[in-house]
Amino acid sequence: MELRHLEFFLAVAETGSFTRAARRLHLVQSGVSATVKALEHELGSALLIRSRQQVSLTPAGEALLPRARAALDAVRAARDAVHRTQGALHGTVTVGTLTSIDLVDLPGLMAALRDRHPGVTVRLRASMTGSAGLAGQLREGLLDVAFLGLPGPPRAGLSTRLLAAEPAVLYVPAAHPLARKGRATLAELADFPFIDSPAGFTNRAMADHAFAAAGREREVTVEVANVGTIGDFVRAGLGVAFLVPFLVRDLDGLAAVHVTDHDLRWQLAIATAATRRPSAATRAFLDLVEEWYPTLPDRAAGSVSPSAAER
Repeated sequence: MELRHLEFFLAVAETGSFTRAARRLHLVQSGVSATVKALEHELGSALLIRSRQQVSLTPAGEALLPRARAALDAVRAARDAVHRTQGALHGTVTVGTLTSIDLVDLPGLMAALRDRHPGVTVRLRASMTGSAGLAGQLREGLLDVAFLGLPGPPRAGLSTRLLAAEPAVLYVPAAHPLARKGRATLAELADFPFIDSPAGFTNRAMADHAFAAAGREREVTVEVANVGTIGDFVRAGLGVAFLVPFLVRDLDGLAAVHVTDHDLRWQLAIATAATRRPSAATRAFLDLVEEWYPTLPDRAAGSVSPSAAER
């Protein structure tokens, strides 16, 4: 049995797909499949149930999974221990981030990490499917850590820590009837067309959850992936939108409306996969984030404390 056998098996088990596992490992699918079959042959037992829709674990696979994780964690810890004796930390941290969000000073964090650990490289990745896409990439092992939003229930399979919470404001065109009134309930807002992010983005989930809690439905007539430009669409008279004020840099042609019956709050968290122990390089990045951005109190559903594996 070789380490790569365990690595390939773990990638398939965690992603539930040979295709996604191959993408995570940067290999062709046939190579991943052949390696897992070789492991099954050596162990004399099927580890995976293969179907067109998904890949699931057999009882033997369930038994192997935690031991495979432990073995790979031990190898990574051994490598990190050797690097520490050499007086320097090495490695790569792949960080997922949201577009148009500047609540976290990523350039400053990366510069500070480079000064502290010159041997650590940070790679930034964005997702065009918002926080939902980043969460999926964390579970699949394509990211080591990600900054994402936390509306709604806790995200399964992730350990998260709340970094920032900002109130969301309803913005309308300056000539809109609600601009003169200055306040509205969610029931009143349901009568107006909305501009919002596509499904999967934090901004969209935040508003959807608010209207669902109020038992009302709204119509999103324009979807914009770049949340930083939504204000321009509102200004053009195409609809109204919930936005965090730091995303609206130009108030010309816009008016803010206070929602009287619901407190909408946009939350930013840092997240890792709950099933994988962070590498030493990832831990160094997380430690730096914790220094710069102390943990906020858990004020909303969806934020949970870091797991013991993160510590």
